[in-house]
Amino acid sequence: MDHTSLKDLVEFMAKSLVDSPEEVEVNEVMGEQTTVVELKVAKNDLGKVIGKQGKTARSMRTILNAASTKLKKRSVLEIVE
Repeated sequence: MDHTSLKDLVEFMAKSLVDSPEEVEVNEVMGEQTTVVELKVAKNDLGKVIGKQGKTARSMRTILNAASTKLKKRSVLEIVE
């Protein structure tokens, strides 16, 4: 599993959840210690990636953290509106 796969992982999860997968955009912003993975989806799909009380977003963050830990990296998922 190489570094670009964190971005691919988030993209795969998001595209699986939304109605407009072609509008999913994922960017990685590399910091010195932390990588920020920015996720942007169509406005009407925002609720699908956030979920009731943020449960879906929290689950995506948990999966991303697990993958990051395995790569000995630190990453944060930001859902961009």
